Amino acid sequence: MEEHHLSVSRTARYHTIGDPAKARELWIVLHGYAQLARYFLRPFVGLETDRLIAAPEGLSRFYTDEDHSRVGATWMTREDREQEINDQVAYLDRLTEHLLGSCAAGTPVSVLGFSQGVATACRWAMKGRTGSSRVVLWGGNLPPEFTEDELGDRWKRTEVVLVHGERDTVVNEHAHARNEARLRAAGVPFRSVRFEGGHALDTLTLRTCLGSH
Repeated sequence: MEEHHLSVSRTARYHTIGDPAKARELWIVLHGYAQLARYFLRPFVGLETDRLIAAPEGLSRFYTDEDHSRVGATWMTREDREQEINDQVAYLDRLTEHLLGSCAAGTPVSVLGFSQGVATACRWAMKGRTGSSRVVLWGGNLPPEFTEDELGDRWKRTEVVLVHGERDTVVNEHAHARNEARLRAAGVPFRSVRFEGGHALDTLTLRTCLGSH
C-alpha cells in the first residue's frame, strides 16, 4: 500500500462583521474545537466599529451529538498532520489577502485564537506569509513543535497577549504557566490577561484585548 496526496479545490466558509471601507484594522478570529464560525463571532458584535472582524471556519465539519442535530468544525486532527497544517496555513493566508483587498492600503492585521484556535494561530504565524501586529492567544496551548528561536524570531515585534480564565478546566493554571514560560524563554514580549470565567470568551475581556473601551 502506498500513500499519495492530491491537491484539490474546495469551498471554505467565513463570516464577517464591519465595513471594510471604514476599517482601520482587520481582525482574524479563530474558533475552537467543535465550534462554528457564525456562533463564535457573536461575542464580537458591537466591537466592529473601525474594524473588519472575520471568523473563518475550520475545513473539517462533523456531528457533535448522537442525534446528528448539531454540527461543529475542527482545524485539524493528528491524522495526516503536516498536510492538514499546510492546508490551514494556505487557507488563512489566502483569506487575509482577499479581505485586505477591500480595505485601505496598509491596514494592519491582528489575530485572536481561542482554544484549538490558539495552536492554529501559532502555526499560521510560524509558517504563513501574513504578518500580524497583535496576536491574542485565549484559553489554548502553544503547539509543541516550535523552538524558542522560532518563536522569538517571528514574534519579536508582535504584541502578544495570553488570556486565561481563572475557572478554565480545559486549559488549567499549569498549562497557562507553561505558555508563559515558553514565551519568556523565547524572549517574546507578552502580557497576561486574566478573568474570572472559564473556557469561554468573556465580553469585557474581549473588549479590552481588541482595544475598545
